[in-house]
Order: sequence, then structure tokens, then C-alpha cells
Amino acid sequence: MSGARGGRKKKGHAEDEHPDERWMASYMDMITVLMCMFIVLFAMSNVDQDKYIALRNSLATGFGQTDVGKVDTASGTVVNAADVTAEGKGYSSGDETDMSKAAASGEAQTAEQAAAATVAAQGELDDLTAIKAAIAANLEGSGLSADVEFAVDDRGLTVRLIGSETFFGTNSADLSGTAVTVMNAIGPVLKTSGHDVSVEGHADQRSSTAPYATNWELSSARATQVLRDLVERGGVGADHIQSVGFGSSRPLSTGTTDADLASNRRVDIVVLSNQSDAVSALLPQLEQAAAAAGGAVTDGRNPTVEQAAGTSTTAESGDTSKAGTATETTTEKKTEKKTEKKEESSGH
Repeated sequence: MSGARGGRKKKGHAEDEHPDERWMASYMDMITVLMCMFIVLFAMSNVDQDKYIALRNSLATGFGQTDVGKVDTASGTVVNAADVTAEGKGYSSGDETDMSKAAASGEAQTAEQAAAATVAAQGELDDLTAIKAAIAANLEGSGLSADVEFAVDDRGLTVRLIGSETFFGTNSADLSGTAVTVMNAIGPVLKTSGHDVSVEGHADQRSSTAPYATNWELSSARATQVLRDLVERGGVGADHIQSVGFGSSRPLSTGTTDADLASNRRVDIVVLSNQSDAVSALLPQLEQAAAAAGGAVTDGRNPTVEQAAGTSTTAESGDTSKAGTATETTTEKKTEKKTEKKEESSGH
């Protein structure tokens, strides 16, 4: 009996201990540690800057280091007094000074290049004007000045043979007697000009007839005949000349009158500029300025007289009126007379 009672008491004591609740001790420890950690984090996030610096300096002094005092933690750029501009508009860095010098140098270089281009263009214009004057003088001697026009553009000097009937038969590429005489006046000048030449054939808007199927063939054949005459009889170097046929794709006039059609039936002999595109682009401006000034354009070697108002305007518009031709002829006569006087005075 006593053993049974003792066994029951032991059983009752084991039930009072609640062994399944022992995990709560570990849980409470973990919660306590987490709470301490969050308290420390919160305290660290609210550090007094002054107290932190004082503590740091105190620790540094304790370890034998010098007290550095307060440190300026402000953000920005430290500027030397010498860099501040006199105008009080800030400071000038070395990079800005270098950039200013580079910009000024670039502007000066650009100005020098522009001046050099203008000088080169003026020299090229003088050369082309001398070629024009020589051809005009030869044509004047043959009485054919009215059949040829001149124009200066960014490509060079264009010697324009207006009116195909004057130089070719109907639907023919064979040179007429007048065309041969004109070639005799042009060829020797181009031979010694030192310029490349492009012979360009053009036709009016009307359809071509036999033996040429289209205006392309007709314009190309006429340009080729002019090229052959300049090479075979005029002595122009074959490696400095080319021929192109444009058909009716580049008319000077869009009208349908006889005068309009005649202006579109033409062969252009283009004396190409030897200068770069940038320099050649200045030629029309300089030519117009010389024409407006009404003075002489001289390169110091070949004196030539440029028509003041009529020459460039007539050539650029393709106008074949008698008034413009007469004005150009008068000027060319004056040029020839001046040349003859100089030759007589020099004993030639």
C-alpha cells in the first residue's frame, strides 16, 4: 500500500513540472537579445556629432595622436582666392582658361583659312577671266562674238555655244563651218590653259528624229564631235577633257518660243576650276562683286577687263538678246585695243 501511494505521489509531482513548456526560457532569451540589439541600433542612429567628435579626439589623444579639432564636413568645392575673378562672377579654373585660349585660336585659324580661301578664289577668277578674254578676242577677230556666251559659276568658266543650227545641221552631229571657226578660236586657248575641260551637250524639249532615237543620243553625239575637234585639231590633251550628253534634262528656259528652244539647244564647254570645292564656291560671289564694281579684274600677269553689268547677267540667264551681246562686244573691243597698244609699245 505504501509503495502504491508513493508511486502515485511521484506521478503527481511529474505532472506539476510541465516539461512541455521549457522552450519558453529560450524564447524569452531570444526576445531579450533582439530588444537589446534594436535599442543599440536606435541609439547609434541618433549620434550627437559634437559628442562623437569629442569622443574620437579623446580616444586619439589617449593613443598619443594630436587633437585635430573640428572637421569641416560641408560639401562643395574649395576655391583659392587667386582663382576668383575680379568681376565677382565666380572663379576661373585652368580648364576654362585653356578652353578660352583654344576657342580664340580656333577662331583665328578659321579667319585665316577664310582669308586664304578668298585669295585663292580671286586668283582662280583672274585666271578664268584671262581665258575668257583670250577666247573673246579670238571670236571678235572672226566676227562670231554673238554666237558664244560666257558664265562663271562654282564649277568654273562656261563657254556656251547657243543655237544648234549655227553649229550643227538639223538632227546632225557634224560641225558646221561656223562651228569649226569657233573651235579654232577656243582650242588654242584651252590647250595652254592648264584646266580640265568638260564638253556638255544639251537638246530642247522636242523629240529627236532619225538618225538619233532620242535627245540623249543627239546631245551626246554633238558633245563628242566638239571634244574630238578640240583634241584632234585644237591640241587639247585627251586626258584633260571629257564629253557628256544631258539630252533635254537641263534646260536654260522652260518656255516654248523659238528663242527658248534655241537657248536649250546648246553645247557647253566648261573650263573646270582647279581649286577645291570650298574655294570654287566663292567664284560666283567674287565675279558678281567685280561686275557690280565695274572695274578691271587683274592677276598681275594677264590684264583683263570684266564687263560691269551685262556680261555675267546675260551669261547666267541664258539671254541671247542683241543688247547684251553688243555690250559685251564693245568691252572686248576695248580689251583688244589695249592689248594691241601694249604689244606695239613692247616691240612685238
